[in-house]
Amino acid sequence: MRRILAPFLFHTGLLAEGDPTLAIILAVVGLAVGGVGTFVFIKTSSGKTLSAARTEAEKIVDEARKDGDTLKKQIELDFRDEMASKREEIEKELNAERNELRDAERRVAKREDNLDRKNDLILQKEKQIDRSRSNVEKREKEVAEKETKLDDALEEQRQTLLKLTNMTQEEAKKLLLEQIESECRHEAGRIVQREMAKAEEEAKDQSLKITLQAIQRYAADHTSSTTVSVIAIPSDDMKGRVIGREGRNIRAFEKATGVDVIVDDTPGVVVVSCFDPVRRAVAAESLQNLIDDGRIHPSRIEEMVEKVQAEINERIVKFGKEGCIEANVQGLHPKLSELMGRLYYRTSYGQNILRHSMETAYLCQVIAEELGLDGNIARRCGFLHDIGKALDHEVEGGHPAIGMEYAKKFGEKEEVLNAIGGHHGDIESTTPYTPIVMAADAISGARPGARRESLDRYVKRLEQLETIATNFEGVREAYAIQAGREVRVIVDSRQVDDAVSAKMARDIANRVEEEMTYPGEVRVTVLREMRAVEYAR
Repeated sequence: MRRILAPFLFHTGLLAEGDPTLAIILAVVGLAVGGVGTFVFIKTSSGKTLSAARTEAEKIVDEARKDGDTLKKQIELDFRDEMASKREEIEKELNAERNELRDAERRVAKREDNLDRKNDLILQKEKQIDRSRSNVEKREKEVAEKETKLDDALEEQRQTLLKLTNMTQEEAKKLLLEQIESECRHEAGRIVQREMAKAEEEAKDQSLKITLQAIQRYAADHTSSTTVSVIAIPSDDMKGRVIGREGRNIRAFEKATGVDVIVDDTPGVVVVSCFDPVRRAVAAESLQNLIDDGRIHPSRIEEMVEKVQAEINERIVKFGKEGCIEANVQGLHPKLSELMGRLYYRTSYGQNILRHSMETAYLCQVIAEELGLDGNIARRCGFLHDIGKALDHEVEGGHPAIGMEYAKKFGEKEEVLNAIGGHHGDIESTTPYTPIVMAADAISGARPGARRESLDRYVKRLEQLETIATNFEGVREAYAIQAGREVRVIVDSRQVDDAVSAKMARDIANRVEEEMTYPGEVRVTVLREMRAVEYAR
């Protein structure tokens, strides 16, 4: 019965599990079923259960009351803490706002003070301006009165001066302007003269500084060459073989090489002489090879000369390329490079022309860069300035004109052409690079050890040139200029007419060719001037 009734009551929701009422209901049901004995047991049992339930309920209520009091106290404490933290935050914000208000009040008060001071200053300045304005107005009135009086006095003096000088106003004004103009012209002349002297002095100092700097930055070897080559002969028997039977070997050698072979009584040497350095180099090397080989006869001489000539041509090309690389000249035409290589065998007063050209190129670059110009163009101008010397034995004319024309064929720029043609003053300088090349050329040729020609020989050559010119009838004066490259002859116009002047220039040039030895060419200029002088008495 218990197993059936209990689940039913739980399922219907009338009783819950653990409820004491369940025991009572079950007991009642049991009593009804089981009888009186069973009723007594159920009563006793239900009384105990009710008592325990009341005790447990009271206990639970006390614990719940205690927990509620504790929870209430905890909630009150938390609320008080939260209220305290909120109060602190609100007080901090209020304090911050109060501080900001105080700072704003102080700034406003400070600005008010500054404005008050500025207002006071403005009021003071306005008062000063008012006083100054009144003073200025007073002074203007006084100045106007004085100007009126001055104008009256000047007019009175002007009228007095006009009466005393018997001149009109226009005449007096003209005279005064002429005096002022004269004084101004004199003063302007003094200023111009002073400034020109100052500019010349500064220009000299600057040019000297640049020139010395260029010389100091370039360190070149002291080199010199000769116009003869001396070949060592191991024995007099070899000297006889060089001459050959009835001189056939030496004639064949001179014919093949175009040089003069000098065989004299000097023991152990044969001298090869030629003004063309390339032919002299070919002849000297050919003769040395023939002596080393020992077989000397006309056919062998021709064979050896051709072989050496081919080797020399290869060296010329090599020297030209190496010179371009060392001088840092780019884009040079192969023909021009080959001509520069020929200058390796050319000398001027003992100075190797190729080395001189490279030295001039470097000096030109240094000077041009100091002056703010293009160093590459200046370097090219300096490197090519003497290229005409490689052709002046084959082409008529001076080496500047020859070099300029040859470089023009291969598309060189105008700056380079003008520098080549005008570095001796033969043509007018149209670019700043030409005078730079002239200066660098002079520096390279004048440095110690560059050229072997002594001052005495140089002076004697100039004197000989002037003496040849002055020996002609009708010549008053003769001057050798441009280091002996030109002689200017001044003739007496009463003794020499225009036709005779032209013939005299030709005759002097012929005499110079016959009696003097010189490189390049000498220009002869005859000047005839007619002066008519009369005296007025």
